[in-house]
Amino acid sequence: MVAIAYTLAFEGLEGRLVEVQCAIAAGLPAFTIVGLPDKAVTEAKERVRAAFSALAIAMPAKRITVNLSPADIPKEGSHFDLPIALAVLAALEIIPAEELESVIAIGELALDGRIVAVAGALPAALSASEFGRALICPESCGPEAAWIGTTPVFAAPSLRQVTDHLTHRNPLPRAQPGEASPQAGGPDLADVKGQERARRMLEIAAAGRHHIMLLGPPGAGKSMLARRLPGLLPPLSAAEALETSMIYSIEGSLKNKGMSREPPFCDPHHTASMAAIIGGGRGARPGQVSLAHNGVLFLDELPEFSRAVLETLRQPIETGEVVVARANAHIRYPCRFLLVAAANPCRCGYLSDPRHACSRAPVCGADYLGKISGPLLDRFDMRIELSAVPLADLDIRTPSEPSAPVAERVSAARKVQARRYSGSKEIKTNSDLYGSFLDEVATPDPEGRDLLLRAADKFGFTARGYHWALRSARTIADLAGSEQVRSPHIAEAVGYRLLLVNGG
Repeated sequence: MVAIAYTLAFEGLEGRLVEVQCAIAAGLPAFTIVGLPDKAVTEAKERVRAAFSALAIAMPAKRITVNLSPADIPKEGSHFDLPIALAVLAALEIIPAEELESVIAIGELALDGRIVAVAGALPAALSASEFGRALICPESCGPEAAWIGTTPVFAAPSLRQVTDHLTHRNPLPRAQPGEASPQAGGPDLADVKGQERARRMLEIAAAGRHHIMLLGPPGAGKSMLARRLPGLLPPLSAAEALETSMIYSIEGSLKNKGMSREPPFCDPHHTASMAAIIGGGRGARPGQVSLAHNGVLFLDELPEFSRAVLETLRQPIETGEVVVARANAHIRYPCRFLLVAAANPCRCGYLSDPRHACSRAPVCGADYLGKISGPLLDRFDMRIELSAVPLADLDIRTPSEPSAPVAERVSAARKVQARRYSGSKEIKTNSDLYGSFLDEVATPDPEGRDLLLRAADKFGFTARGYHWALRSARTIADLAGSEQVRSPHIAEAVGYRLLLVNGG
């Protein structure tokens, strides 16, 4: 007799159905797991053996073979423990084999029979719903998995409770969704003194999801401004929150086992590896670009990042997804983020500050910023050079405009865009505009068109730079409540394209 349990092998956010087949035959006592398992899966036999001992279940002195089918898909992760244990229990006729036909199981076993939390409960529940099966998962993962709401989720604290549930001795109740994480009060724009032009650029970036670059000496407020950008973004929609939460679930860092409407903010250190930023490594986990999906990715000290890492960002910025290529699979993760980059004008940081002498000017700045390629620089919709805030401005008691009214204007502009692009699946904000859509909604009036053409010719805009200026102008017009893109909107958008214009 071959008993079969069901589980999932994750490929990105998708779960592929895996049959866990168990056969017990006469022969020398052995416990073998086949089907392309990784080290964590092959070690499951020892955890299963110990968990059975804790439940006073004797392993038979026979040959036990577990096959994970299809055998050509890599099986990675400790969540295979529970389905392997259930398949063995069904082969021993301790639980009815037919009860496993309608469930998918995930969970890691402790040596005392407890079921330990695993990553990926949220996408596992979604996959279980697609396959028309219920999900059995660890107790601590129940509130997370129950968010899907389209399939029964049973959260068990131990293998004994799962056995009692499947034998109908003590059925488990359905898990209930956890509470949505409350909006955390982030830093406020009121803390920023001066830098009015940079504050305006943050508002435009938040309204249209435009990528921005901040250049300035140390202490000018670049990081301070960037960390206040998430507070200007509108809360995530239900679909966005689910998609973002699934990424954090598969990565294993979903907070409070519940969804959050708060846009994520990721700020990796410049020493981060390619796998950490783009994704990959063991299990092809999502990187920072995917963890920042529907939120903000902040790259401080941009020229200090590895050039290979920076150049790899070019495609995700354009497509909104990243492909982690492996020898036997291509795994896709969404990564539609708002990119904020900050950099000093040179290695010492004081190239443009008259109070500090730079002995290598202007070569110092050219060498330092030369690490940022023209094609990458061209993908920043808006760039601005900050100067140090005078000490007298820091002592001004008049409060700056807080984040709340700015966020209201951003929300109003986003609602205009949502109505405008309600019939499109690809376009959500002005930064997504392309082709005929761009011509249809962002064509300026004759005076604005003439201004843009003259500016593009004078400053050498690339075609991408020309289109990005149009997109930014469309967002500026939305903030102003204007149906038509006019010359003042074009002028402001062009003004944000003039920094380091050699890149576009």
